[in-house]
Amino acid sequence: MKNITKNLQFILLTIILISTVIAVGIEIKKMFLNQTVTLADLLLMFLYLEVMAMVRVFWDQQSISITLPLLIAITALSRFIILQGKEMDPSGLVYEAVAIVLIASAIVILRLRHSDKLGLKSKKKS
Repeated sequence: MKNITKNLQFILLTIILISTVIAVGIEIKKMFLNQTVTLADLLLMFLYLEVMAMVRVFWDQQSISITLPLLIAITALSRFIILQGKEMDPSGLVYEAVAIVLIASAIVILRLRHSDKLGLKSKKKS
């Protein structure tokens, strides 16, 4: 059963990686044909880069820390706001901005939870 799961993970990771590389190629071709690069394009490329990094980390460690998906979520929300911002009522952007702040706060808390900077590091008993 363990081998079946490991093989399935390898197959799915390979599919995700190949699909991401293809999507990067399509995006680069689109930017080349349009002869323009927008902030939304750059954020999309960053999303692809983060997905590839997540595949690599999962393969190396056989687990994913919460940080990478949160970074992907922040970038995706930022891209969504940029793409939809011109068409949306400005008050509608408040929800997306709050979501980004909450996700960013979660990343900071997760990064610092093992840090002694805020006195959160547990003391070893002698």
